[in-house]
Amino acid sequence: MALPDAVSAYIALGANLGEPRARVKAAIETLDDLPQTRLLRASSLYRTTPVGIGSQPDFINAAAQVETRLSPQSLLLALHAQEAAQGRARGVPNAPRTLDLDLLLYADKIMRTPDLILPHPRLHLRAFVLVPLREIAPGDLPIFGRGTLAAWLPAVYAQMSGVTRL
Repeated sequence: MALPDAVSAYIALGANLGEPRARVKAAIETLDDLPQTRLLRASSLYRTTPVGIGSQPDFINAAAQVETRLSPQSLLLALHAQEAAQGRARGVPNAPRTLDLDLLLYADKIMRTPDLILPHPRLHLRAFVLVPLREIAPGDLPIFGRGTLAAWLPAVYAQMSGVTRL
């Protein structure tokens, strides 16, 4: 059942510590439990090569689409609460983590605050985000201010060898 006055949002999910496959699957399911939010679809799971800090386990990544009546900031806080519940400690960027939930797109919103940038500032540069996102979203999905999802896939082609659908 649709939520009146809800907007569509896309979320990237990832983990590489603990039981990453189980953590990402559980995180997808709990998106449906967020207040005023409903899970619409989720991608397959993907094994991906870490970006940035080397010598860490591969990640398990996915993407999900929700509809929500939460504001972008409230949705981000709810995602951070899910991360914390899974033992996520924020600190070093690109470090190993128990769970990472990134708000990629929120309707057609473009914003920049100290805590949230929409669209996500690096989503168009990461195969581990674009490949799962393309599974659940149309190629003409606008990445506002940057073009479309399909237009950015060739830019990450060299990274795609590190992204394997499970």
